Amino acid sequence: MKGIVSACGLCLPVVAVALTLGISRPAAAQGPDAQDYIVTFADGVDAPARGRAATAAGGAVLRSFRGVRAAAVRVPNDAALARLAADPSVLSIVPDRRVSAYQKGKPGGGGGTGGGGQVMPAGVTRVGVPTASSNGAGIGVAILDTGVDLAHADLTGTVNAFSAFGGSCADDEGHGTHVAGTVAGRNNTVGVVGVAPSAGLYCVKVLDGNGDGSDATLMAGLDWVLDFHAAVTPKIRVVNMSLGRPGDIDDNPELRNLIVALEAAGVAVVVSAGNSASVETSQMIPAGYPEVISVASTTAVTGTNGCRRLASPIAADTASFFTTDGAGVTVSAPGEDSESVDKSCLISSLGILSLKLGGGTTRMSGTSMAAPHVSGIVARYFQQYPSWTVAMARQYVRDRAAGKGVAPRNSPTTSYTFDGIREGVAQAP
Repeated sequence: MKGIVSACGLCLPVVAVALTLGISRPAAAQGPDAQDYIVTFADGVDAPARGRAATAAGGAVLRSFRGVRAAAVRVPNDAALARLAADPSVLSIVPDRRVSAYQKGKPGGGGGTGGGGQVMPAGVTRVGVPTASSNGAGIGVAILDTGVDLAHADLTGTVNAFSAFGGSCADDEGHGTHVAGTVAGRNNTVGVVGVAPSAGLYCVKVLDGNGDGSDATLMAGLDWVLDFHAAVTPKIRVVNMSLGRPGDIDDNPELRNLIVALEAAGVAVVVSAGNSASVETSQMIPAGYPEVISVASTTAVTGTNGCRRLASPIAADTASFFTTDGAGVTVSAPGEDSESVDKSCLISSLGILSLKLGGGTTRMSGTSMAAPHVSGIVARYFQQYPSWTVAMARQYVRDRAAGKGVAPRNSPTTSYTFDGIREGVAQAP
């Protein structure tokens, strides 16, 4: 069977935000052959010295990171790149690779822009509804994404924290707003209830209006969290990143080093595993890093079945037909409400109900929707056990997972291959 998604994912607005990081560049760094790189410098080479090295080679620093010894640098051509590589202060140069939101298809289904009362989504019910004493209160969660709809009635109090593109971090795509709603949609009279509705939300924009960014924009957001996680109220203990790219664990060491530094600072990083069933989590970045909590996607409830070749409907806790999995997955969580099979034996996905850019609700499917369930869970863990380290929280996510050894159930699709591990479905305290 071939899987088809009809109610999920990423919108593509007509107007996209340019990937400029909000920094002007000298003319020498422009031109049709200009390329961006992540450059690692020797210990003790500060930001001004990094800038001088880039300028001497004919390039320009776009951003110098504080938490690691690296900078995002644009060079105009291969000759300038060679000059930069020959600088004795430069240790390594890697491409500034494209990073995108993880999604399947486009949003839709069961949404709307009006009131109609508050809904407890099926995914939240599956992982554990919040209570008066377990709701994320006092815990900050940074949403590294396309931004957050700061005017949405169900996301009151969200902090306009940082944009890698300059200016406001307000969402101009919709993906980040949907993610934020699953983490912490407020327990009021509208929209949805998130997994941790009393958590503090921080809007950190690292993806543009097309849902795209790069290692540099992602690193800029992580750098901001590393700088300010302890200075804000409530303190940031969780980062949600429903995004990524193909890659391997060593292709950008300084990106991983930022996540390592966040773990040391007590900040858990929760990441979507990816939406390609043909690859392993180890082939996706940042999901492949052992320091993150990597989340694959399952169904929250049982779907319907009109296919005579399928013995029974696709049950709750079945691996989503699109999910990336593998030995590196920490846990699974709902990335869609259900999968239904029609008379032609084609699968359609009913997405997770969450918040819509501009107001109201909409549905999206993908591991992008699975990760925020776990971010809300981890916020509730830290609320209950504030002295826990990230390693302790990560292990507790594994230990408390429901259906270990049974779930995720095998998908009936031909694209799905069991990875040998049934890590279970994440559960809130």
